[in-house]
Amino acid sequence: MTGAQPKTTHARELYIAGKWTPQSGTGSIDVLSASTEEVIGSVPEGTAADVDCAVRAARAAFDGHWGQTDVGERVEWLRKLADALKQRAEQIAVTISQEVGSPIQMSTNIQAGLPVLVTNSYAQLITELKLEQEIGNSLVVREPFGVVGAITPWNYPLHQIMAKVAPALAAGCTVVLKPSEVAPLNALLLAEACDAIGLPAGVLNIVTGYGPAVGEAIASHPMVDMVSFTGSVRAGKRVAALAAETIKKVTLELGGKSAFVVLDDAPLEKAIPAGARNAMLNSGQTCSAWTRMIVPRSLYQKALELAAQAIGSLKVGDPLDPSTRLGPLISATQRERVEGYIAKGKQEGARVVMGGGRPAGFDKGYYVEPTIFADVQSKMTIAQEEIFGPVLSVLPYDTEDDAVRIANDTIYGLAGGVWSGDPDRAMRVARRMRTGQVDVNGGKYNPLAPFGGYKHSGIGRELGMFGLEEYFQIKSIAR
Repeated sequence: MTGAQPKTTHARELYIAGKWTPQSGTGSIDVLSASTEEVIGSVPEGTAADVDCAVRAARAAFDGHWGQTDVGERVEWLRKLADALKQRAEQIAVTISQEVGSPIQMSTNIQAGLPVLVTNSYAQLITELKLEQEIGNSLVVREPFGVVGAITPWNYPLHQIMAKVAPALAAGCTVVLKPSEVAPLNALLLAEACDAIGLPAGVLNIVTGYGPAVGEAIASHPMVDMVSFTGSVRAGKRVAALAAETIKKVTLELGGKSAFVVLDDAPLEKAIPAGARNAMLNSGQTCSAWTRMIVPRSLYQKALELAAQAIGSLKVGDPLDPSTRLGPLISATQRERVEGYIAKGKQEGARVVMGGGRPAGFDKGYYVEPTIFADVQSKMTIAQEEIFGPVLSVLPYDTEDDAVRIANDTIYGLAGGVWSGDPDRAMRVARRMRTGQVDVNGGKYNPLAPFGGYKHSGIGRELGMFGLEEYFQIKSIAR
């Protein structure tokens, strides 16, 4: 952080057809600071009429120009957009630290850094994808899907936006975006970036508002060809049901309850702190966080001690303080949800090893103490449902088969980890885990690898080449 200061942003217009456009209604949505609970801005409360205007602008842009652009032109626009986001990185980081509560170091590196990285990656990947190929007497062609509705969450707001917008634009699609109403200010910075580079009108349109009004209007609009949604299972089911009425393609990323399996030959002093810190990333508001640590019963007490030491060393504080490692949750609603799960864990017989309440000294902000539960059984609520807060459940196992069974014993299958002193053994266990991605022995995050899940964690993939391919229709021309 180089000195950018928080500022209040009150937007009165939506970004539609390449310009700031008055909303059809009069409502507005206040945006609160996660750490001070003060109003830090507001955005228009969009309506179905605003969505219709945005969709028509996107359709006109797709049919009129963007859908027929050559790859080189789209690459140039993506690189311009990445540069414009990079120029605003400090402001983006501060804004997201205010909105979401992410510590500023994390906001700088991840919340502001990943959108630039992802956008540039698609400028490169679109040049590597074979858009036409001969199969027998047919020419098989990839063509852009059309108008894409993107509905995004609040926990990694701009990263999740660009994980949809960048591949869609690279493929030749146009986009109508609904950012989360809880953390929408970063999306206004994206609109400013588009405006600054002169992105053609209608290629990206942004309508702020609530899910039942704006999100449902996008999912059901007959001129939207595809919907990409990230959020809860409940909301994802609703989006899919609405989209089915007009036979839209749908991709869904719906969260997880990811397991970190520590095998009996793992170096505990490395493995346990790594797993514990992963569970606390973004104060646990990470869909792929390893919130279930599965350890050998013979090493259970040692694992609990190491986890408590690792988490106890993370400073809870003001997200704009560079030394903070754990900020608040995003809202009072989310804090109440997490506290409800903590109470449920105690009620069902799990034992609190550390945390479990609100940290002392924080009269303002949606803070919850980092919490570790021991004596957790796989069928307990805290081991089955996504909490989305700084809560780690530690489960014992007796055999390797038992560990795999526990790891797979949820409706989710988004992410996971495994650690062993024998890399081949770790790989064997990773292959048995029914989940979309697995880290072995602390494997480094790869933004080019596909991201998505099995089971109720969703449909389709984001990021990398697999994420790009979601935005194409396939046509075969026999001759």
